Amino acid sequence: MGKTKVWLQHYPKDVPADITDQASAYSSLVQMFEESCRQYADRFAYQSMGAAITYAELHHYVEALAAWLQHNGVKKGDRVAMMMPNLMQYPVALFAVLRVGAIVVNINPLYTPHELEHQLRDCGATTIFIAENFAHTLQKVVEHTDIKRVVVTGIGDMLGGLKGRVTNFVVRHVKKMVPAWTLPNHIRFNDALTQGTGLTTLPVALTHDDIAFLQYTGGTTGVAKGAILTHGNVVANVCQACAWLQPYIDLSKPECIVTALPLYHIFALTANCLVFMRIGAKNLLIVNARDIPSLVKELARNRFTAITGVNTLFSALLNHPDFKTLDFSNLKFALGGGMAVQQAVSERWLRTTGKPIAQAYGLTETSPAATINPLDQTEFTGSIGLPVPSTDIVVRDIADNRLAVGESGELCIKGPQVTPGYWQRPEETALAFDTEGYLRTGDIGYMDAQGYFYILDRKKDMILVSGFNVYPNEVEAAAAEHPDIIEAAAIGVPDARSGEVVKLFVIARRPDLTAEEVIAHCRGLLSGYKVPKHVEFRDTLPRTNVGKILRRQLKEEAS
Repeated sequence: MGKTKVWLQHYPKDVPADITDQASAYSSLVQMFEESCRQYADRFAYQSMGAAITYAELHHYVEALAAWLQHNGVKKGDRVAMMMPNLMQYPVALFAVLRVGAIVVNINPLYTPHELEHQLRDCGATTIFIAENFAHTLQKVVEHTDIKRVVVTGIGDMLGGLKGRVTNFVVRHVKKMVPAWTLPNHIRFNDALTQGTGLTTLPVALTHDDIAFLQYTGGTTGVAKGAILTHGNVVANVCQACAWLQPYIDLSKPECIVTALPLYHIFALTANCLVFMRIGAKNLLIVNARDIPSLVKELARNRFTAITGVNTLFSALLNHPDFKTLDFSNLKFALGGGMAVQQAVSERWLRTTGKPIAQAYGLTETSPAATINPLDQTEFTGSIGLPVPSTDIVVRDIADNRLAVGESGELCIKGPQVTPGYWQRPEETALAFDTEGYLRTGDIGYMDAQGYFYILDRKKDMILVSGFNVYPNEVEAAAAEHPDIIEAAAIGVPDARSGEVVKLFVIARRPDLTAEEVIAHCRGLLSGYKVPKHVEFRDTLPRTNVGKILRRQLKEEAS
């Protein structure tokens, strides 16, 4: 690699420098899944709204759904979209899709029809699993996509018997959370399970080179693009994370991880769903993490040993009066990612729970873990941690020269968890890697003498709202569709609750255009977290000599 990995000298005890042998033991995520289901058959795998399934039951459901998929024409390489919150149906569908060799395409359930149509058309999905709460969104665009098979699920479909029926009734008719929808030829999730039960699923040969996920992320153009994550990428990242956990857990005892972050996001997908599946843990699935009072009650009912979150979730929990009364005696660690964990939140969490928040760093393109702090490190340093096993990180200047310890530049990453590129975007793939094959993160940081890395700035203009990427170009393009907006520029401004929110600067065509009108217009085209929270009208915007808007100057003026 051309340099010493100084961070290896500061690894937690028993964490290996390399995970090649561990990863090579699994040809695919399916083999890893099968091993866990055999090894931990009697342990609980997933729990949701008071109901739980064991690994043996999970395997039964997965085989039935995989058989249904295969007998209905889904084959290796097909793209299957999944648009649902943290229900037990999610892991069942996830592993069933992988089982038949198809590719999982995660979709944010909060997407607008415009966003949903783009992603479905871009990936060419022919099948979709969707919670009925969002079926009306699909209805508006499905005829413009390649979707042939629609599997619709109710929130309570896997809760069993009376509990499931009552839950669905309340969601549909009491809380009125399911807008009217019509999707011809759809099938209900439970009906697909029933039809698949007893059918034989033919084996599908999978290798590390086969694609497991198309995980969509924004780009420099602001247009969402699919990061290709192979079985090899994700198997490696699961092994890397498990190696890092090894000193802190006892595999002979079942763990329970709180999964409040959405599974369609790469952080929870790998860190919770897949990593803790490999070690036979139970995922406590939280359907709606925004409902903090209900989340705290759920935590009070369960002896959880780990939790992942973003800064905003940790802060919201700490601000609920009942959180501090919980029993934290079983908690082993908390893992923070997606956005920077603030020092005040980290220190308050340690005082309240007795355990630190270990900050980690990664990208969709790195499956996602690239660096993690030791899980028992109590002092807040602001570091994103040490590179995980089999990972190399270099810091480069603008001319691609490697920089020395303490010098700031772009972090570039190489490892088995790094994407081979973007779905059907060879030009963007080429731009994403340097001449030595390192992924350009666009994040500016440095390494200290012990091998710990620090982030100073993010990709130039990206806005991070509660851990989700918002790209200014996308917001600006949506605003520009308003007939009375001549031009707009979007930046992120600090927000106590979500880290950042979107602020939009607008040059208006008519003087009486209001901020409320602009926000309402954007709400019709963008997911909630992308919608501007602040609008400022201006006669001019700062520009470069070629006319490009200077967003950085706007950020400086707004600070």
